[in-house]
Amino acid sequence: MRLFQALLAASVLMFITTTVNCNNKSTVGFENSRQENMDLEKARLAIASVDRQLVDLLNERARMSLDVAAAKRKSTTALLPSGQEKGQQDQGENAPSDVYVPGQEKKVFNRVMEMNNGPLSDDSVIAIYREIMSASISLQSNVSIGYLGPKGTFTHEAAMKRFGESVAYFPFKTIDDVIEAVVEDKTTYGVIPIENSANGIVVQTLDALAAHQLPIAENPNIRIKGEIYLPVTQCLMSRYQLSAIHKVYSHPQALGQSKKWLDTHLPGVPRVDVDSTAKAAELASAEVSAAAVGNKICATLYGLELLAEGINTDKENTTRFFVISKAISGDGGGGEPTGDDKSFLMFTVDHRQPGALIKALEAFALNNINMTSMNSRPSGQRKWQYIFFVEIEGHKKDPNVEKALQMMAPYCLDLLMLGSYPVQKS
Repeated sequence: MRLFQALLAASVLMFITTTVNCNNKSTVGFENSRQENMDLEKARLAIASVDRQLVDLLNERARMSLDVAAAKRKSTTALLPSGQEKGQQDQGENAPSDVYVPGQEKKVFNRVMEMNNGPLSDDSVIAIYREIMSASISLQSNVSIGYLGPKGTFTHEAAMKRFGESVAYFPFKTIDDVIEAVVEDKTTYGVIPIENSANGIVVQTLDALAAHQLPIAENPNIRIKGEIYLPVTQCLMSRYQLSAIHKVYSHPQALGQSKKWLDTHLPGVPRVDVDSTAKAAELASAEVSAAAVGNKICATLYGLELLAEGINTDKENTTRFFVISKAISGDGGGGEPTGDDKSFLMFTVDHRQPGALIKALEAFALNNINMTSMNSRPSGQRKWQYIFFVEIEGHKKDPNVEKALQMMAPYCLDLLMLGSYPVQKS
């Protein structure tokens, strides 16, 4: 009996001890959890406080940008010919004088990168500032961007990379249509492809540029404002998992660029050529077990999931684009020099004059100017007459460039500077 009582007492004691220990652990766990909740709440309150400051500062910056816009409009009005004080009528009374200034944009981006101490990467900071500047531009005026369509093309992606989400975008069927929309004030700016690292110059762009300048006059109809570099990154997108894909749509060029990846991961799956990667994404979004090859923006536009990114074989493949605007009388060739600029010009020479072309081009070497590209296209004005398109390092307002242009003039029938713009590294 005593042994039973002793065992019972021991059991009770163990139960009480265990219960107390469990309660103590529960209490400690609860206290830790409550502390974590308090720390989380403090962090969220701190973030909310920073957000409040950010919103105030963003609006203060926006108000300052409106002041800048007013000053630029006033300055531009003084430059316009008599009777055109209102500017671009088709875009409204608040038409922009020139809201896109690549040189100033480059300064802003360089400045914020110098100030950035992390943990955000420079690319992340630039992406944030791109949208801040896009929103500011949209406040200044009714800014619209024309691009080579349809929606979802690489030109569309390049335009959004440069101008952000806050402006209006309009697709056009041809490069000529994009340029015409800018000249006729239907859009503020245009984005057109000029060359690809694998396929070379886009001759349609050269022909369209020439068509809108012929006959070549002293002043251009359009101005090249800037350049954009866009890596060609093909992606596989679908509403279905990779194992369920039974058909792949895309433009023939995109399918060719992605052939090795498709051969490896989707062997035997039929590939169907369509007019554009955007059309491919549209078809894939509506068809069972179909996929498309295109860029990320196509996936976003048509609600598709990215199954794989960067499936193109050539990872270095890059397309360069020009940003164009309507030329403004007295604008002097496009902004102020930044110290790291390029210029694009077109000219013709008298082929009856021996050595005219070589003598015209020699002006660059004699003034220590590097010529980065040269292309020619038939002028369409006379048989066997060609227009030469040249890109050089330097700004129209640089003394050595001014001197080179003066030296070229005696050997050229026509000579026109289409624009000077900051060099973009990527």
